[in-house]
Amino acid sequence: SGYDAIFFKGISPHPVYLYVKNGRATLKDAADLWGRDAIETEEFLKQQYGPKAAVAVIGPSGEKISLISGVCSDKGRIAARSGLGAVMGVKKLKAVVLDGVYRISASDPAAMKKLSRKCLKWVNFPLPLPGGMMANVGTLLRVSPLVFPQDGLLYTSILRKWGTGGLNQTSIEWGDSPLKNWDGSNRDFPTKKSRTLNPDLIKKTEIVKYHCYSCPLGCGGICSSKGKHAHTHKPEYESILALSGLCMNEDLDSVYYLNDLLNRAGMDTISAGATAAFAIECYEKGILTREDTGGLELTWGNTEAIVALIKKMIEREGIGDLLADGTKAAAKKIGKGSMEFAIQAGGQEPAMHDGRQDPGFAVHYSVEPAPGRHTIGAQMYYEMFQLWKTVKSLPPVHPLHLKKTRFVADKNKAVKSVACSRFMNVVNGAGLCLFGVFIGSKRIRTFDYLNAATGWDLSPEEYMEMGEKVQTLKQAFNIKHGIDPHSFRIHGRATGEPPQKEGMNRGRTIPVEQMIKDYWKQSGWDPATGKPTGESMSRLKIDM
Repeated sequence: SGYDAIFFKGISPHPVYLYVKNGRATLKDAADLWGRDAIETEEFLKQQYGPKAAVAVIGPSGEKISLISGVCSDKGRIAARSGLGAVMGVKKLKAVVLDGVYRISASDPAAMKKLSRKCLKWVNFPLPLPGGMMANVGTLLRVSPLVFPQDGLLYTSILRKWGTGGLNQTSIEWGDSPLKNWDGSNRDFPTKKSRTLNPDLIKKTEIVKYHCYSCPLGCGGICSSKGKHAHTHKPEYESILALSGLCMNEDLDSVYYLNDLLNRAGMDTISAGATAAFAIECYEKGILTREDTGGLELTWGNTEAIVALIKKMIEREGIGDLLADGTKAAAKKIGKGSMEFAIQAGGQEPAMHDGRQDPGFAVHYSVEPAPGRHTIGAQMYYEMFQLWKTVKSLPPVHPLHLKKTRFVADKNKAVKSVACSRFMNVVNGAGLCLFGVFIGSKRIRTFDYLNAATGWDLSPEEYMEMGEKVQTLKQAFNIKHGIDPHSFRIHGRATGEPPQKEGMNRGRTIPVEQMIKDYWKQSGWDPATGKPTGESMSRLKIDM
């Protein structure tokens, strides 16, 4: 398009969209687009500017400034977290359309091709497991007192065959997936209930695989649907569990329907499901009444009521208007002790990975400058990244260890968590895929790719220092604007306060406070306040 980045300043008096072609940017009237869903808007704009135009757009949820709305592209794919759609909505910016013929070239195309051939070899690693056995895999992981380091090749094979939903039942049985608003366990949602989430059942609805640009894996899919629209994007693991197990909903058809509805509205499926679960528990506890809900009987697993509630959230209608900004904002308005049931970190509903199973998730939910993130780090992520094979100063992972050792705070774990954050800043800055780097740093050579693309000759350690600078800059930005890092601490229920009495994660309480302090210290931040130290700011040449 001719630009590396685009910044929008101020608020338009009326709806607009930005059209950019070959270095020329034009704001155009979007009055006829305002109110249309994200997919309809994208299709209209591509009809006008051609199928090769790239479109980022908000749906009605972003227009209504929902704090759990996102930015959509590729007919329903959504950058959903942190309310990005509301930023565009408040500016009256409906879409950004990028067009043009400028090519982005690599400094060393031959090296890029060589690295890509190696990448393809690892991506095509086979997996022999049928979907019906995935629940058994979770059971095995649950009962074993030992932990085997995760190898990303296994996960890549699952992604290629089923997509992210390949671990639906595994995660439930393993204790990785939170259930019943983080208060339940696999005992509440056993295999006889979760069998409707069997990845083979989902695969049967897949018409064609969906690939991100230039990706050989194709973990997405376009599926047949029984809803209003014949085709829809295959629901991702996060969406499936947020709209099913978290609300105790066993109906897979409703998950497909809600997934498509939320994608078109531009609302985060994770936060929508989490907020629905919060409302159900408030109803169960008598905090919300049938009069409050507009007649909806918000009980666990009531599919009809869950669908109706989320529709109200999208439209900001009745009780939906109260819930459309997520759990924390809703609890502040409801009062009556409802904050006890708002499972969030800094106002962001955490994803479908339980820190009581892998404490690394609880840490990163709490310490990331954009909190509640599941795409940055965890103990299993460090195992799959295999960074110690390329960054020699980092500690290796032992081939076998007792499961109970994962729940002890120590310096070694903090070093690994900090490494995950720094590495993912490099990965995200380069526009790479988390699932790709799960294959391992020796197999998918992120740092070599960057050198080949840019012409730089930087070491892995130098790239990790870049990641450190990005992380520290983000933290310093938050503090400059009055945000207390302590306010991002994940809700106590999600760390076993109090501990669960049954299920995989029974009896566990994560020492998250100490783990947060250890993370801050290893980051070069004050372990008491989370504020980057003067020495760190000076060393990284950050002046704010």
